[in-house]
Amino acid sequence: MERGFPLIVEMDATKAVKNALVVANKLELTLNSDPTLEEQKLTKIEKASTPFTSGNEDLKQMLESNKDSSKLEAMKRIVGMIATGKNASELFPAVVKNVASKNIEIKKLVYVYLVRYAEEQQDLALLSISTFQRALKDPNQLIRASALRVLSSIRVPIIIPIMMLAIKEAVADLSPYVRKTAAHAIQKLYSLDPEHKEQLIEIIERLLKDKSTLVAGSVVMAFEEICPERIDLIHKNYRKLCNLLVDVEEWGQVVIIHMLTRYARTQFVNPWKMDEAIDGMNEKTFYDSEDEKKEKNNAEMKPYVMDPDHRLLLRNIKPLLQSRNTAVVLAVAQLYWHLAPKAEVGIIAKALIRLLRSHREVQYIVLQNIATMSLQSKGIFEPYLKSFYIRSTDPTQIKTLKLEILTNLANEANISVILREFQTYVKSQDKQFAAAAIQAIGRCATNITEVTDTCLNGLVYLLSNRDDTVVAESVVVIKNLLQTQSAHHSEIIKHMAKLLDSISVPMARASILWLIGEYCERVPKIAPDVLRKMAKTFTNEDEIVKLQILNLAAKLFLTNAKQTKLLTQYILNLGKYDPNYDIRDRTRFIRQLIVPNEKSGALSKYAKRIFLAEKPAPVLESPFKGRDRFQLGTLSLTLNTKASGYLELSDWPEVAPDPSVRNVEVIEPVATCTTAQKKSKKEQTSESFYSDTEEVPSGNASGSTSSSSESESESESDEKSEGENSTSEDNSTSSSSEEESDSEEEKQDKPEKESKHKDRRDKLEKKPTSSSAKTEKSASSATESSSTEESSSESNSESASESDSEPEKAVISKKTKEEEKKKVKEPSSKREVSLLDLSDFDTGTASVVPPKVLSPSLVADLQGLTLTSSSPAIEVTSPAFVPMRSHELLHRMSGKGLAAQYHFPRQPCIFGAKMVSVQITLTNTSDEKIESIHLKEGKLPLGMQVHKFESIESLEPEKSITVPLGIDFCDSTQAANFQLCTKNDQFSVNIQPPVGELLLPVTMSESDFLKEQGKLSGMNEVTAVINGTSQSTTHQSIVQKVLNIANLGSVPSSQQSIHRFAAKTVHSTSLVLVTLELKEASAAQLVINSEKMVIGSILLQELKPVMSLG
Repeated sequence: MERGFPLIVEMDATKAVKNALVVANKLELTLNSDPTLEEQKLTKIEKASTPFTSGNEDLKQMLESNKDSSKLEAMKRIVGMIATGKNASELFPAVVKNVASKNIEIKKLVYVYLVRYAEEQQDLALLSISTFQRALKDPNQLIRASALRVLSSIRVPIIIPIMMLAIKEAVADLSPYVRKTAAHAIQKLYSLDPEHKEQLIEIIERLLKDKSTLVAGSVVMAFEEICPERIDLIHKNYRKLCNLLVDVEEWGQVVIIHMLTRYARTQFVNPWKMDEAIDGMNEKTFYDSEDEKKEKNNAEMKPYVMDPDHRLLLRNIKPLLQSRNTAVVLAVAQLYWHLAPKAEVGIIAKALIRLLRSHREVQYIVLQNIATMSLQSKGIFEPYLKSFYIRSTDPTQIKTLKLEILTNLANEANISVILREFQTYVKSQDKQFAAAAIQAIGRCATNITEVTDTCLNGLVYLLSNRDDTVVAESVVVIKNLLQTQSAHHSEIIKHMAKLLDSISVPMARASILWLIGEYCERVPKIAPDVLRKMAKTFTNEDEIVKLQILNLAAKLFLTNAKQTKLLTQYILNLGKYDPNYDIRDRTRFIRQLIVPNEKSGALSKYAKRIFLAEKPAPVLESPFKGRDRFQLGTLSLTLNTKASGYLELSDWPEVAPDPSVRNVEVIEPVATCTTAQKKSKKEQTSESFYSDTEEVPSGNASGSTSSSSESESESESDEKSEGENSTSEDNSTSSSSEEESDSEEEKQDKPEKESKHKDRRDKLEKKPTSSSAKTEKSASSATESSSTEESSSESNSESASESDSEPEKAVISKKTKEEEKKKVKEPSSKREVSLLDLSDFDTGTASVVPPKVLSPSLVADLQGLTLTSSSPAIEVTSPAFVPMRSHELLHRMSGKGLAAQYHFPRQPCIFGAKMVSVQITLTNTSDEKIESIHLKEGKLPLGMQVHKFESIESLEPEKSITVPLGIDFCDSTQAANFQLCTKNDQFSVNIQPPVGELLLPVTMSESDFLKEQGKLSGMNEVTAVINGTSQSTTHQSIVQKVLNIANLGSVPSSQQSIHRFAAKTVHSTSLVLVTLELKEASAAQLVINSEKMVIGSILLQELKPVMSLG
């Protein structure tokens, strides 16, 4: 019992503790179950302000897993975070590793990620450049195109040479999809650096010769963007573009049509001369004799003959009026409007009417173009009048445009139908549309005199409408109509005068006052009473109404001074003290003009003639008048102003330029070559195909003979594929239609064919090169290498080689020894004619390198990978930021008119790897020319060297010149002293470098940074604590501050609170590592590790005050 008692007590205590914990847990759950509104708000604020760190680790693990599904899910989540505005830049190293993934979906998302962070983190983006360069040689055409697209989207000026080289290689690619992407990249490169325009024009000229319909639209877009004035590039390709136009993708059709419109206006004569000739023949004078008529016809009426190329364009573009794309239809319509004879323009009306069934945005643009065309040519749209009737569901802007078109199409025949429609539109609940309908009625009354009275009566009837907007607009329109016919409309003026008490719209009140004042002699009893009423409300009226009251008072004072003299003086006194200066100025002017006094001049004698002169009737014009100066379908026409980038259509030439420039020179030799090929086909295959003297295959020659017309306009890929097809088919010659089918098959079978290329290259590299293998093996290897180099359809070429192998074995065996000898003598000839031109495929070097397990292309791909920790990734890179601070070297007063400033461009010095590049700007501020400006060395510290600039013969007044200078500071901040000399004087100057300019930025991974930092601890490390730093400071702002002081390279960091930078000294290439760690309570720790302790200490002192500013 004694032993068991403590055990029971212990068990009871344990149960009590457990019960207490359960109760506490339940209490905690009940307390936390319903958070207050304040707690919910605080939680949301914390979540929004907390940086994106919680999901980083799991995303990194997913990206590093072996399953493509996990990687794809991680990339989707990352792209989703980017879309919601979260920062995922710290995942850059983990994402970049997946660029080499074989899953195309993963690669696409990785490319999207890299494009997003390329501009913000240029240093990190530059790390992936080598990956894209390798992807440019990927067997898959989609990967090559995507790599080029991403590479051209990285807007970093440093990689412009790489982009240029990639574009040049892609232009010669066998895949038309890659060439299309290259055409898009041309525009991006030009926007980044327009100085490469000439090189890009050469590439465009080459791409314009491409026969692929996939490339045509993109290269024409690049042409329009970069060199639209170079019409000469289109001459040889004009007919080809006309023939390919129907098969080009839709948006490419739009671009080509607009380009061909501009081209045709410069190369063909005006086709409207034919219509003018017909009109001239109809207008014969009645009294002309027959002889005179014949002379006039011979002298003036020269027959117009349309150029065949002009007709070719109109004929090939006509089917596109049935396109499903509204932009294509509108582009064809504008081409017919600007280029076709007037008798043929009518075919575009039905196509444009069809577009009115589309969305309202499309309707708006199409109706604007129709409104512009209907002003000049009513006949083509008149049969479709009912299509412009307004529906109740139409938005206001569509209603207004349809109303405008109906007004333009109105004539004596259809005016009754149109006015009946307008009468319905006036009753619309849309007040803006109702006002526009009233204005349209006024325009119809002005343009068609037969219905003027009818329209005027209808407008007077509208004056009794309850809606103020309708009444006000009716008053304004009636005022304009009465100006044209005011003789018999005094009753209308009296009726409008009675409406002054009820109308409140300022424009309508001003119009009534103007009418009463203008025709005050026809209403002599009503006008003074109206002036009396207006005098009472003068101070409360709108400015436009006050001006008309002053005019009415002046006119009545001149015509009826007895009744209105006092009223006029009263109104003039009110206007004298009006707050508006326009009213005060008008009041002073009228007083001096109508009330003569001693100061009045001779002008007061003509006051009546000035105020009561006959005014010309207003012309009611369409707001679309004058828009025909712009090309249809352009933004400038929509805005009615010249938009940026708008290219005006040129006038028709009086004499057509030489049409022979559009002829292709190789049309005639093709026919003769085809017959010769049939006779000597076996000789060509046995001699030229297997000979080493001419490495170009015979299929190339036969391909040139079987091509339809323009070998110059072919791309290289089309020529090569065409050559192989002609070699494989013994008894037939390929036509241009077969070439197009080949190009279409090439798009579908490209991945399979290119994988065959790779397998064949592997077999070739593994074959032994001993002398015992010089028989049939060498012959078969020759045929295989030629087939792989020609690169079109291997199946055809293999069947051809098998069928021809038996009769040609004797010829092959005799020539294999000669081939081997010539290969030794000319090892570079095989590579020069390689149609693939792959850097990883070199038969010359394969014999020297020992046998490999991997294929050469795979080895070449693996050599550039620098993502593993074992590879040395510390490389000097280009500066991410160059401050434009200038330091004074010589003041203009001290230099007797010669001023000098210097700055550090942070570029590698051209005079030596250990020198710092300095640019000196010399300015002549004097009135005389300064001659013989040169540099003379002074006393330099030990080891310091200066590379002087070349002597400047003369510097004109107010001119400047910048010269490069190289100085080896030996990793020291000591000043370099030297003499700046002219012809007559010498000036002692010195250049003292900031410590940050003695560095070159480097790139490295985070692991390499930490590894090197561990080596530079102890005395090589200086540390400082910085107070006053802001916790909300972004990574970009910190990078900006640091790079403004020192030429450092940014190093990726896995933690947002730690920022790392690295550089090497220029002279000794010693590492300088900078670490900035943000801590709590607005504090930060700055650590600098370097072998050069002096440089580290000085750099710490310069960075510390900058970072403390927050």
